[in-house]
Amino acid sequence: MINGDSIVKIRNVCKKFGKIQALDNIDLDIKRGEIIGLLGANGAGKSTLLRCIIGLYPADSGKCITFDTDALKLTPTELGRIGYVHQEGELLNWMTVKQLIRYVSAYYEKWNHELEEIYIKDFDISLKDRVGSLSPGQRQKVAILLAIGFDPELLILDEPASALDPVARSRFLDLLLQIIQDDNRTIIISSHILSDIEKVIDRALIMRQGSMLRDCGFDDLREEFTRFTLSSLNGYLPDELPFKNIVSCEKNNNQAVLTVQNAFPEKLEAEAKTLNCEIDIKPLSLDEIYRIVVS
Repeated sequence: MINGDSIVKIRNVCKKFGKIQALDNIDLDIKRGEIIGLLGANGAGKSTLLRCIIGLYPADSGKCITFDTDALKLTPTELGRIGYVHQEGELLNWMTVKQLIRYVSAYYEKWNHELEEIYIKDFDISLKDRVGSLSPGQRQKVAILLAIGFDPELLILDEPASALDPVARSRFLDLLLQIIQDDNRTIIISSHILSDIEKVIDRALIMRQGSMLRDCGFDDLREEFTRFTLSSLNGYLPDELPFKNIVSCEKNNNQAVLTVQNAFPEKLEAEAKTLNCEIDIKPLSLDEIYRIVVS
């Protein structure tokens, strides 16, 4: 459930690194209770946007307001409401995992010890190991625990599962599904593994070269594109098919596979009937939709 109040407000934000336009006039509102998928190729501006939200990067122009505070002026109080995991995160290598968890948890009054115990068991984390000796996947597991252990209101996950094996990724998704039961928690997850995040998100942001191509509900995005197979029941298909907004079409004499934009299934079925054809409509995956939008 989305409560409606914006916890992040971004207005006309631009950010350059040398000649590279990392963010180009971004406007964005993130509301409490949303589960957002942030999608885009490497260099699209995803990580830059996330780092502007928490004040790690200053915008060249525009404003980024997080928890009603200029992101560059976030105090420990506001930062204590934000959990952040990113691929290049540094941990204290000389500590054991147990020491690191206790060190970080000491900064939070409401550390969730029950969640910690469940997480350590489910993800098979060895508390005795030195952090510096952990594999990339194990380090990522520890980083995720440190980000969620204090029940943050805003959880930012930048490629959180990139180093996890398939079993650990599946467990991580199960954990996310548990976490999002709290209507007051907002999650932004950026990932190249689109088949994973489509299981949990309710809003999609698609970026390319610093610009926002799509900002919409995930259900709306799925309804925007339709793929169907058209099979002739009698004779050849006509050379020109009567469908509008065709994105792609693979066709032979008797069958065609089409992807169309902004079409109602009922209308597609009616047009197929006039052609004396069977129609089989199937939903597109998020990965397929993403490829169409950025092409």
